[in-house]
Amino acid sequence: MTPPSTRSEATRSQAATRPRLRTVVTWFLRIALAALFLGAGISKLAGEPAMVDMFATIGAGQWLRYFVGACEVAGAVGVLVPRLSVLAAGGLALLMVGASIANVTLLDASPLLTLAIFVVAVLTAWLGLRARGTARDRLRR
Repeated sequence: MTPPSTRSEATRSQAATRPRLRTVVTWFLRIALAALFLGAGISKLAGEPAMVDMFATIGAGQWLRYFVGACEVAGAVGVLVPRLSVLAAGGLALLMVGASIANVTLLDASPLLTLAIFVVAVLTAWLGLRARGTARDRLRR
């Protein structure tokens, strides 16, 4: 049988590992989202022919391409800023809702990729909210 002091040390060690793991996973997701949306946003803002054609097919005008590209670049930067990360990830999730709707209704494309990115963005926002709650709880102690 393990002495009580050893058990409490093991429990404390496990409790300390969980927030660290959550932090690592959250930062991994943030960096992945930032890379993905930075590339997508820059391709829209730079006027890559595929993006120009896609937004022409959507039919809302090229202003929408610039707007979405700017939102994607801003969201990519925002997810890397801890104070903005939850809001930015939420905004990127909303962009993916719009992209999924456009894929299904206007582009006759599968929404699976945009929905997968939506899930990653929501998970990133949720983990960011959990981390804020954990930090707040530590300050209260």
